[in-house]
Amino acid sequence: MRNPLQEQLLKAGLVKKNQVAKVVREQAAQRKGTKPAPPSAEQLDVQKLQVERAERDRALAAERNAQVRVNEVHAQIRQIVDMHKVKREGDVTYRFTDGDRIKDVLVNEALRTQLADGTLVIARHGEGYELLPRVAADKVYERDAAMIVLDHGHRGTSDIGESADDEYYRQFQVPDDLIW
Repeated sequence: MRNPLQEQLLKAGLVKKNQVAKVVREQAAQRKGTKPAPPSAEQLDVQKLQVERAERDRALAAERNAQVRVNEVHAQIRQIVDMHKVKREGDVTYRFTDGDRIKDVLVNEALRTQLADGTLVIARHGEGYELLPRVAADKVYERDAAMIVLDHGHRGTSDIGESADDEYYRQFQVPDDLIW
């Protein structure tokens, strides 16, 4: 079933038979290629499953990466605490709260005053607690502030309440001649 124009060109000798056949094949291929078959229900299900699997894999990979980052941070904190911990010695019990429990560590008077001044802090380390100098505590704060249990030198959210109280009591004037 050739085109009448193709027949005329063949009779006139302007084209050869194999050239006409080649053109016919190309035209047939173009017609078949322009109308892709609609995907079947099975193919749609397979594609949907592949998309869901890819999303689930991405979510699992993100979760694993987040866990790896958390583990890296905790390893850095352990290393900082191991390198900078202050040797605890003494027989004075220093009590502090960790969450809703009261804990204690044995220190001497010098360490006790440093803890009270805020030059030393108490950090969670494994199952116990360690004393850290201010520089190391700041490094731990950057990574995870929850690892610091006691820090009298760090200004946290408790200052907000104190400043509100200070503003309230400023309205009451204290006489200049009052001596305590």
